[in-house]
Amino acid sequence: MEVSVIGSSQTKLGKSNLTYRELGFFNLKGNNFRVLNDRVCFGENLRWKKAGIRFTLKALQTEPVREEKKLSGSRTRSKSVDGVRLFVGLPLDAVSYDCNSINHARAIAAGLKALKLLGVEGVELPVWWGIVEKDAMGEYDWSSYLAIAEMVKKVGLKLHVTLCFHGSKKPNIPLPKWVSQIGESQPSIFFTDRSGQHYKECLSLAVDNLPVLDGKTPVQVYQGFCESFKSSFSPFMGSTIASISMGLGPDGELRYPSHHQLPSNSNTQGAGEFQCYDQNMLRFLKQHAEASGNPLWGLGGPHDAPTYDQSPFSVGFFKDGASWESSYGDFFLSWYSNQLIAHGDCLLSLAASTFGDTGVTMYGKIPLVHSWYGTRSHPSELAAGFYNTANRDGYEPLAEMFARNSCQMILPGMDLSDANQPKENHSSPELLLAQIMAACRKHEVKVSGQNSSESGVTGGFEKMKKNLSGDNVLELFTYHRMGAYFFSPEHFPSFTEFVRSLKQPELHSDDLLTEEEEGAGSMVKSHESSVSMQAA
Repeated sequence: MEVSVIGSSQTKLGKSNLTYRELGFFNLKGNNFRVLNDRVCFGENLRWKKAGIRFTLKALQTEPVREEKKLSGSRTRSKSVDGVRLFVGLPLDAVSYDCNSINHARAIAAGLKALKLLGVEGVELPVWWGIVEKDAMGEYDWSSYLAIAEMVKKVGLKLHVTLCFHGSKKPNIPLPKWVSQIGESQPSIFFTDRSGQHYKECLSLAVDNLPVLDGKTPVQVYQGFCESFKSSFSPFMGSTIASISMGLGPDGELRYPSHHQLPSNSNTQGAGEFQCYDQNMLRFLKQHAEASGNPLWGLGGPHDAPTYDQSPFSVGFFKDGASWESSYGDFFLSWYSNQLIAHGDCLLSLAASTFGDTGVTMYGKIPLVHSWYGTRSHPSELAAGFYNTANRDGYEPLAEMFARNSCQMILPGMDLSDANQPKENHSSPELLLAQIMAACRKHEVKVSGQNSSESGVTGGFEKMKKNLSGDNVLELFTYHRMGAYFFSPEHFPSFTEFVRSLKQPELHSDDLLTEEEEGAGSMVKSHESSVSMQAA
């Protein structure tokens, strides 16, 4: 598709430079949009191609011929209504795995300019362990990520970096080759379920402090990665790079990969499985059981827990009055959850000590495991490592851990509503979100948000607006994610209205142009710069 964005990106309004422009719509026709007079609208120069998106940014840059006249008397600075700091995620494959080059570089450059014009504060950049340290321990290639940081700086946006110590199937970005090779001979470095299946997109938390990576522990390797990042990006730290998220597990989240084998066509979503069967987790469980005086409890995970695709109440463990409410259930679930919290504490502490003197804000992400929240046992949360039930608040210990490390918490699911969830799995993202945020308020942990669906959900924008207002005021919100759909006419107008609802400029009368200033503003030199690019 051809997308043309035309706007006066450097025009000065009155004496004050407006931080945010008013964004709106008019002349809505078909599938086309443009920016005229600082308003995003739709025009007639848009072509769609099934193969992808061609995004053309035409930034009409204007500068007054002469400097503004310094007026006598006092004038009040322009105000903008305080709103959430809005970031947009860059593509997950912004840097290619095969050759460590920037994918769709020209598209990203154009997209950055469009986001700047909209008043977005910055972008989020996923930085993959499997790309940077791909071939050998301690050999880092930051070149393409540095190039993106330079692009972001040039446009004048901020950068939120996510350090990804996990792999991803979509796009296909595995763990470093040398780590995967170790895993071939030592599969116990990966999470393992009851049937012996290994989850190979991240390392088991049980090996955090074991020298399983050519004589080094994973924590030592993560620390080396963070220190190399800090050194390589020092010119950007605290200025362009405003914040960093520390990867904590599967998909970067602090959780067990309990759902990774759920069938996509399952009508009734299962609760997932406990991931405590690699040899190191079993060894720790055995030690804990012996120390507690119940050695038989350390022989394995719950024998009466369901499989991935079974209803959580088809067998005994999660039923009311069953194993989860017994002494054994409390023993196992406490241990399982505490292992996860200790892992998060270790990595957030590492991040805080490494980046504490750089001026950046540190973040960690936890998931919104909302399936089966409406039941007493909360089986999906228990399998994912959150000991949260009708009898126990499992998120207060997490909030305490984040507070201890002076780290902000990222929560996804800000676009989800209870009304749009399937009735059969008793899901409640709204109540779960409220519970987690209450725990964070109690322990003075700041919360940042994300949406869950890149393709959008029914009522998603309205739900995000609601979650970003009132008692749920957040400091930062990251919208996922830039790409072909993001700039499509089915999506981009709604996103623009969303931005407008968060950042509304409020002009004082003193900020309006005088007749003399209007005359100066009309005498401009302008030129058009066009960038045409291919986005995936």
